[in-house]
Amino acid sequence: MAPNIEGSVPPRSRWRSLLQRLSAETRDTAEKTSPDRWNMGILNDKETVEVPGSVLLLAPDRNQPLGLRNAPARTSHSSIPTGIVLPLAPPAEDTKKTTSDGKIILDPQPDDSVNDPLNWAPWKRDSALLSLGLFCMVGGGMTPILAAGFGDVADDLHVDVPTVSLTTGLYMMGMGLGSVVFSPTAILYGKRPVYLFGAVLFIVSSVWCAVSPNFTSLVVARIVQGIAVSPVECLPSATIAEIFFLHERAFRIGIYTLLLLGGKNLVPLVSAAIMQRMGWRWVFWIVAIIVGFCGVLLFFFVPETFWDRRPTPKTSRKSSARPNFFRRYSSKHIVPHHEAPAAASTEIEGVEAAPATPLPTQRRAKPARVGFAADPEVDEQSREKASTPDAAKRPVSPLPRAGSSSSGSNSALQLSANAAPGEQTTPSDGDPLPTAKPENRDYTDSESQSVSSARVAVPQAYTSTLRAMPARSFVQQLKPYNGRLNNDKWYKVAIRPLILFSYPAVLWSAVVYSCSVGWLIVISESVAVIYREGHPYHFDALQTGLVYISPFVGGVLGTAVAGKVSDIIVKAMARRNGGLYEPEFRLVMAIPVTITTVIGLMGFGWTAQMGDHYMVPTVFFGIVSFGCSLGSTTSITFCVDSYRQYAGEALVTLNFSKNIFHGLVFSLFVTGWLTHDGPKTVYIWIGIIQLILLLSTVPMYIYGKRARMWTVRKNFMERF
Repeated sequence: MAPNIEGSVPPRSRWRSLLQRLSAETRDTAEKTSPDRWNMGILNDKETVEVPGSVLLLAPDRNQPLGLRNAPARTSHSSIPTGIVLPLAPPAEDTKKTTSDGKIILDPQPDDSVNDPLNWAPWKRDSALLSLGLFCMVGGGMTPILAAGFGDVADDLHVDVPTVSLTTGLYMMGMGLGSVVFSPTAILYGKRPVYLFGAVLFIVSSVWCAVSPNFTSLVVARIVQGIAVSPVECLPSATIAEIFFLHERAFRIGIYTLLLLGGKNLVPLVSAAIMQRMGWRWVFWIVAIIVGFCGVLLFFFVPETFWDRRPTPKTSRKSSARPNFFRRYSSKHIVPHHEAPAAASTEIEGVEAAPATPLPTQRRAKPARVGFAADPEVDEQSREKASTPDAAKRPVSPLPRAGSSSSGSNSALQLSANAAPGEQTTPSDGDPLPTAKPENRDYTDSESQSVSSARVAVPQAYTSTLRAMPARSFVQQLKPYNGRLNNDKWYKVAIRPLILFSYPAVLWSAVVYSCSVGWLIVISESVAVIYREGHPYHFDALQTGLVYISPFVGGVLGTAVAGKVSDIIVKAMARRNGGLYEPEFRLVMAIPVTITTVIGLMGFGWTAQMGDHYMVPTVFFGIVSFGCSLGSTTSITFCVDSYRQYAGEALVTLNFSKNIFHGLVFSLFVTGWLTHDGPKTVYIWIGIIQLILLLSTVPMYIYGKRARMWTVRKNFMERF
């Protein structure tokens, strides 16, 4: 055997080294190509890191939403503008409009027309806000308006107190049904006719309540009253978004929130004083008078605020056909004009637009990716263009889709639709969201954040007419009806909020929001039993109404603290996550929500039955209100951060859940249960229910990101 040469490596060792090297390279490649399994306790999607809802925080004033090329395009309108899309690299000559001092770029960019609501005089826009806010204040307080006088109503109409609580539950049922009806109606026909019709119906139903000869008549009148008041919950924030720029909205939303919150807690106090002196029927007479005054304000100071801000091309400029990163050519998920809207699903994933320059190969996209829907409004026009001889020669460019996207009882939704992790509710501090678009064109999108197929929006007739007109006179703006504004099918717009129940993030938000608002209603239904009939308090109506000062203070504090604390937590977690914001970071707020609501509910029932000083259960009532304010804000922000393009539908979904699945159901038995078993047993069990429901936050936090991507792949909303 020949001796080994010094320094040589045996053949077996050489093969072992080679295999180890190949194994290490394979492992490094896998680590680079596949996302990490966990980030901050959140499971990542197995196939992609670009999940809609996630946001890369590039700088204090600059954010980059991820997953836009995976986000499905809208195929119908909604009621809340969910963001403004501006060109990422505008040409030098394309100047943006700014405030008078030049420090803030206006977002959204107003039209040149004087009829654009964003160009109205400040006094006119603020008058609209205050008129609408006063109407919402009265409407917001109608739910517990009889709470302090359940005994008086029972004696007058010869029913027992638990039965009277149906006037609250069935009223909430009316609000739930009304939101499903009025929201699509406002989208298709405008908000002004809905507000005016709601005010008239509100007056009629209030008079009906005042003159009701029996309990059945009162219940039916309350259902109609709930339907009349429902626009208060689903439209005002959309109106605010249409008449104020992004940098102006926070203060105006604060005013609206304060008026709405004040109505929910102070109207029952005022109604208790009226019942003490004049009887419960006079409550509704006075409401009718006040609503009549609000109706006059709405008629004169709240004109139609709709303005179509969908992208329209500027023909004076030539579009560059050169592909770049923001045109998303790498995604290869562009649907030609001739595709039908129903194709918004993974079945169209391999379809590509004709490239600007010939490509050597055409590869099909992976089946797991999501395609984009065509615009039903231009579908027919696109077919005609495609049939022309030179249609095949022209390249198809990806343009942003304009859809549209309200808060009702909680203005945090509108903040969610326009603000960032550092601003109250969403991960985008008013920054424009980048989407696929050709360069050297000026597009704005006030209705949707979804990337769309290649198309140019057809100008909307109402907006086009106003754009070409001189300034409308005051009398012209009083017109109550301006015709149909959108061509969507009414039933389609109405059913979309119900489809969102199949989205895990929305379902979780609906549960938490329903409980956050619903437990306050349950306590309101119990106030008369505990404070007026229960030993040792025996309060009169006015003293019972004064109890509502506690939840008012707790609600104001909770609303003020919720946004600030949540923003601090979100910023810290995003920094630890390498600057990547996930909507699931909002769920950390479930910890203080659980502590305050569970302790508050159990403490309220326990101390009330033990006969402690009246201030003790009253303070616990305030603690519950504080925790419920945290819960409602958290649920709305998480829901909208997860699905910003569906913010309008999400509001209707949450309010429908709160009114039907919680308000109506619990009103059927909770007062009788309270009378039979006492407040201690009832509220301990309610606290346990709250605890169990909030424990669902743990799996929602862990699997939330994967659930978001699952809903994107399934694309239930656009398949309908």
